[in-house]
Order: sequence, then C-alpha cells, then structure tokens
Amino acid sequence: MVTARRFELLPRFGIEPTVQALVRIALDEAITRASIAHAVSPGAGSQTNGHGATSSSGVAALDAGCGRMSHLKPFRGRIDRLVGVDIHEPAQPLTHLDEFAVVDLCGPADGFPEGSFDVVLSSFTLEHFADPPAALANIRRWLRPGGTLVATTVNRRHPFVGAYLSLPAAPRSKVQAVVKASAADAHPLVGACNTPALIRHDLAAAGFASIDLQTVGHLARAWGRHLPTFALGLTGDLLAQSLPSRRSTIVVVARA
Repeated sequence: MVTARRFELLPRFGIEPTVQALVRIALDEAITRASIAHAVSPGAGSQTNGHGATSSSGVAALDAGCGRMSHLKPFRGRIDRLVGVDIHEPAQPLTHLDEFAVVDLCGPADGFPEGSFDVVLSSFTLEHFADPPAALANIRRWLRPGGTLVATTVNRRHPFVGAYLSLPAAPRSKVQAVVKASAADAHPLVGACNTPALIRHDLAAAGFASIDLQTVGHLARAWGRHLPTFALGLTGDLLAQSLPSRRSTIVVVARA
C-alpha cells in the first residue's frame, strides 16, 4: 500500500501515461482487430503447433518471455488460445495459459509454425535478448498477416538506464537485488537493441510495418520498491520528461 501511494504522486509531476495503460490500449485494439478478422474469415487461422496439437481458429496470442505475470491475462476471455514461452520452466504453474513451452526466442524458428498467432506480447524481454534481430525475425514469422507485436523495453538513451545496462555483471546483480521486486525478476541484461532508432531498424529488417513507438517515464514505478530508489527513479523521470528520445521506457506496436 505504501508503494501504491508513492505511485499516486506521479501524475502530479506529469509522469503519465503508464506503461500498463499504453499496453492495455494496444492489446485491446490488437485483439479486437483479430476477432473481427476471424469473424470475417472463420477457420483461416487454424495451425498445428510444434507439439502436434491443432490450435483454435479463434484469436491466438503468444506471451514471449512470459515470466510469472502477463498483461494478456485480463484479456483471457477474448483469447481462444494463450501460449507462453520462456527460456526456462516457470517456478510455479501458470494457470492463465493454455500452453507453455521452453523456447529460446533468439534460436531456431521451429518453436511454432509460420502464422501461428494474431498477437505477440514481449514485456521487458528485448533488453535480455542475446540476438534481438533473430528474436524479432522469429516473432514476425510466427505472426499471421496483419498480426500485432506489442513490446515494452528499456531505453538505453536515458542516462540512468544506460549506466545500469553498462554495469559489469557482478555489481549489476547487486543493483538488481535492490531495485527489483524479487530475485526471480533479476535476469542477465544485454541491451543490444535498446534505443528507439535500433528498435525501429531491427523491426523493419524483420519485416514489420506500421511501427508506432512511444517513450514514457517509468523509472519511479520500476524502481519503486524502496523509497530511495523510487526517489532516484523519479529524478530520472523528471530529467527526461521533456526529452522524448531519452525517456526511460519504450512501448512499441508493430504490425506484421
């Protein structure tokens, strides 16, 4: 509750909209578009996955790097098939998913057949990819024509984020333990594709079109577990508020 009250201060500083709000709007629009497409052409989206199971002809969504939580969960009633992938097995069952698979998004593209999904969510995973162009090419291949990728990631052009990503592994792990909500949220960081220009370039190279990219201040929320880190994040958000290319977090929506 104390942390929630801290966040209530952010709109007073003009630090809105939140990442969650932008992602919710983007997913709502993407799922609505997919639902209309399936209503017009029923059965066009049936696929056989890599495990031999046939998917529903309705809306199919992939949470790419799903972790424990998902922005897709509130839309569960509008999604016929919800699949989660990550590079390792989850510590606990992800009951909101229909399927889970261990998939290296930067590896071979044989995790799913081409055109398996209408919507792909990548929530703060791009900064962890060892080979972002390969991961984005895989995601593009798995999307159906007209499908949508909704992605969030950190922006290396923000000085605090740039410094954080540039730390050697040992001190960075100590910093992660302070700013992250739990040890399970701390993962190795690469940051190879974490500027607006690089993301646009790699998305276009992967075959995405209609790329809509926004930046928002998110450090105070991301680092809000403790009051000192919240204050540091708030300072960072305020410093970059008038500089869109340097705000801490990138939200991108791209169409296949």
